[in-house]
Amino acid sequence: MSTAVTGKRPSTLRGARLPKWSPYAIAAGSIALGIGISLAAGLESNIQWGLIAALLFVVGTYGVAARVEGRRQAKDRVATSFVWVAFLIALIPLVSLVWSTVSRGVKVLDFYFLSHSMGLTADSEPGGGIYHAILGSLEQVGLATLIAAPIGVLTAIYLVEYGRGNLARAVTFFVDVMTGIPSIVAGLFILSIMLMADMQPFGFAGSMALAILMMPVVVRSTEEMLKLVPNELREASLALGVPKWRTILKVVLPTSIGGITTGIMLAVARIAGETAPVLLLVWGNSLINANPFEGAQQSLPLYIYQQYANSAGSGAAYDRAWAASLTLIAFVMILNLVARGIARWKAPKTGR
Repeated sequence: MSTAVTGKRPSTLRGARLPKWSPYAIAAGSIALGIGISLAAGLESNIQWGLIAALLFVVGTYGVAARVEGRRQAKDRVATSFVWVAFLIALIPLVSLVWSTVSRGVKVLDFYFLSHSMGLTADSEPGGGIYHAILGSLEQVGLATLIAAPIGVLTAIYLVEYGRGNLARAVTFFVDVMTGIPSIVAGLFILSIMLMADMQPFGFAGSMALAILMMPVVVRSTEEMLKLVPNELREASLALGVPKWRTILKVVLPTSIGGITTGIMLAVARIAGETAPVLLLVWGNSLINANPFEGAQQSLPLYIYQQYANSAGSGAAYDRAWAASLTLIAFVMILNLVARGIARWKAPKTGR
């Protein structure tokens, strides 16, 4: 029967709802009240009034939502509020870091700075650049990638496609252990080999230490990407009589190539900022050395460390350290953007 015949109003399961702008209003009120409490209590730190405002936002969200929507919906909104507060707390140091690096790094960052080395420029004098450090970083990280990427990918293929029994478990265990190895330990391992062979510091030694740090990251990321490939694709290829190695080469790897490439790029970004192994094995050089297999070489992280250590908190070396830091951040950001672009480009296309 229709509602006109029965005379009853249609029932609804949806109760009262807060308007969409209510979280913003509660946040604005919490910030204003937090500033007021801080001023009244004589608190000078921005962190203190920020924490007070965050607490007031969570409490205010629960109070308003419980009154309008009920306790059950209020608990859901409080959980959402905690997520937003945690996100903002995590975002504050990141934004502060980027802002400090950009504001201090742009002072001397120009084409001359990027295209010249320190040469005969003393650390206390203005001028000089980071060309030799950029060249050294690119060569050392590039050689480390050439070593670690094939080994890491092949190890992941073994673990996913062939690995069974004690050997596979042992490889997985050691990959997990290597993931947590401090960078200084990898540097000391290569340094011990150099001392036994009576070798002098050179760029490729740093590349070998960086490769040790990079390999477990590549193995783990590649392993997860290979596991995402549907088994139906493997079974269909094997059912057609294609050998397993060819199935891996022609079906599995092309399907997961986007994720594998992204993992490798993120591993490169992870080792690009390592300082300890380079300090032990490469030593640094104020002149341009384009040969990573002979003589000391510079890198961006080591350049930043040395310039800041010699700056005493001010002067030309201090400005160069911040400019080099900005360059390194830009380099890592470009790598991450490239990884995201490759992942989107190689993502499986779904038909409409």
